[in-house]
Amino acid sequence: MPVLQLDHFRLHYRDLGQGEPLLLIHGLGSSGADWAFQIESLSRHFRLIIPDLRGSGLSDAPGGPYSIAQFALDLWALLDQLGIDRIQVMGFSLGGAVATEMALQRPDVIARLMTINSLPSYRLDSWRKRMELISQIILVRGVGMRRLARIAAKRMFREPHQEPMRRRVVEVVGATSRKPYLQSVRALAQWCALDRMSAIRSEWLMLAGEHDYTPLPEKRAYAERFGARFAVISGSRHGTPFDAIEACNKVALAFFLGQPLPDAESLIIDGPERAPRAAPPCF
Repeated sequence: MPVLQLDHFRLHYRDLGQGEPLLLIHGLGSSGADWAFQIESLSRHFRLIIPDLRGSGLSDAPGGPYSIAQFALDLWALLDQLGIDRIQVMGFSLGGAVATEMALQRPDVIARLMTINSLPSYRLDSWRKRMELISQIILVRGVGMRRLARIAAKRMFREPHQEPMRRRVVEVVGATSRKPYLQSVRALAQWCALDRMSAIRSEWLMLAGEHDYTPLPEKRAYAERFGARFAVISGSRHGTPFDAIEACNKVALAFFLGQPLPDAESLIIDGPERAPRAAPPCF
């Protein structure tokens, strides 16, 4: 993988495919390998830039504190180094917050912004969000990353045919270092962009799993408030790029190619006949 040397750490990334550049930003506790099931489809049409955020994957883990703003600045440094002055961006979970922050930092550079199971604010303004944060910290400190990964895997992928995805979560998240993981959790909990969202000029699509951690009404209300398009994948939980591969790819291709989105009836979770039988490769 290519490496960008920043001030105090090395940022690893992949650069593949041809066409208009598309930046893919992974979720919490993972790496660019989050996009294993999207690469083949998207790389036929786009030049994919797939980084590992600081503290994740093969990138170094400099001392904290971390912030969503700093994650975004890291990725702008990468794009500047690559000479990219116009781009489209897709972010999953934590990556959706980073993608949104990037669109706020340079409103004229991002043409289209797609976030998956992500919000424009993670401020701890409800008991549910507070309990999510507290439970994450307690589990990491009390039982370690491997046990946390097993619990997360069962929450995200509950169907029998999703066993390969459960194994992948245990493998990837379970191997994550504790300190940078908690730094990223705190960065997300401290991030709120609600008072800046009017600055976004990108065409924006919020894609949501029907049974994601945060409820659909909250996401739908944000989409209406800030003028984002909104699509739901029936049956999907938090790991939408993994449990609804076909639907996720169809939506992303249509959106980034400027085409009409697929009919809502076709946006459903992958059944046993379509789900992969092996976990994706981790690069």
